Amino acid sequence: MTAPDRPSWDPQQYLRHADHRTRPFHDLLARIGDGLPGRPAPRIADLGCGAGNVTTLLADRWPGARITGYDTSPEMLAEAAAHARPPLLDFAEADATTWEPTETYGLIVSTSALQWIPGHADHFPRWLDALAPGGTLAFQVPGNFTAPSHTLLAGLRESDRWRPRLHGVGDRTASVLEPVDYLTRLRDLGCTADVWETTYLQTLHGDDAVLDWVKGTALRPVLTALADDPAAREAFLAEYRDLLREAYPPGPYGTVFPFRRIFAVARKEK
Repeated sequence: MTAPDRPSWDPQQYLRHADHRTRPFHDLLARIGDGLPGRPAPRIADLGCGAGNVTTLLADRWPGARITGYDTSPEMLAEAAAHARPPLLDFAEADATTWEPTETYGLIVSTSALQWIPGHADHFPRWLDALAPGGTLAFQVPGNFTAPSHTLLAGLRESDRWRPRLHGVGDRTASVLEPVDYLTRLRDLGCTADVWETTYLQTLHGDDAVLDWVKGTALRPVLTALADDPAAREAFLAEYRDLLREAYPPGPYGTVFPFRRIFAVARKEK
């Protein structure tokens, strides 16, 4: 939803792998009960809605709900606007680090967004306070920051050639907690909590498929930082591409890209 270095986003690049990116949201929704407080018209917030394609899944699941998707990216919000269904589903600019709920919600949900917010677990008390009794806070974050896709990127950013321009750019390693830490935080706040992790063995297709994937997410801060220098941008991409080719060689059925994700569904006591 936001990042310290405010990367620019490319909705079309992000949506190139929409099936794989959407699957964790389906899995998250499957663990949220239908009985949200406020039925038949519960209030729902989607923090870090991105292009809005997953927000529509909330509207399909709770067709009478009043839903707002929040994001900071003008590019993503422009894409999301096509999914609006007035007056029940709309989108608005907001930053999860400063978002102050002014209503009572049955569900606050976030998928693949909180990793951009250092210390996001410190916001849990504020978000839980905005839930009606029996309401739910549910989120999913990547847990793959020790995977080659990320460690190679970090090593390249901090190499002698790139460190002067890219030191610390897009580093989210410390932002995501381990599942047991999320469980402890949420239970200490008085919630019942279901926390789990899944590693998806994603099969990607096409040339340099993993590079194409990270161009939509992890590479955005680097691409933003080098946007004013096309030659440097292409040089960085070439170096990173070669590293990824070695780490993720294509097989006969595509390129396998393991991706660990962490999930949490916390319900506020009634």
